[in-house]
Amino acid sequence: MEVTGKIKVVNPEQQVSASFRKREVVVTTEEQYPQHIMIEFTQDKCDLLSNYNIGEAVKVSINLRGREWVNPQGETRYFNSIQGWRIERLAAEAPAAPMPAAPAFAPATNLNEDEPDDLPF
Repeated sequence: MEVTGKIKVVNPEQQVSASFRKREVVVTTEEQYPQHIMIEFTQDKCDLLSNYNIGEAVKVSINLRGREWVNPQGETRYFNSIQGWRIERLAAEAPAAPMPAAPAFAPATNLNEDEPDDLPF
């Protein structure tokens, strides 16, 4: 799956444990009702965000993740996350080149009035 939009926030890297790190980015979609989507990059994918700035148009490849957790009281809870694994800049839309002008229509000059017209109309 993919999310496209403009970067609204790039959070600093968080060292969650000795062996786990993550970094979050918020992408605002460009649609009638814009959505602010937080996407999490983990481990070596954190480094992918180093070259991106707020306001840049991007396309982020994502995976949806879901987890089940049973709390100490025995209640089951479910959590979802959006995990990014690739990010790329969207090329700025260049203005379309104007179409070349069509050559002007020139009437035929090599008509022979003596030849019969074989057109059916």
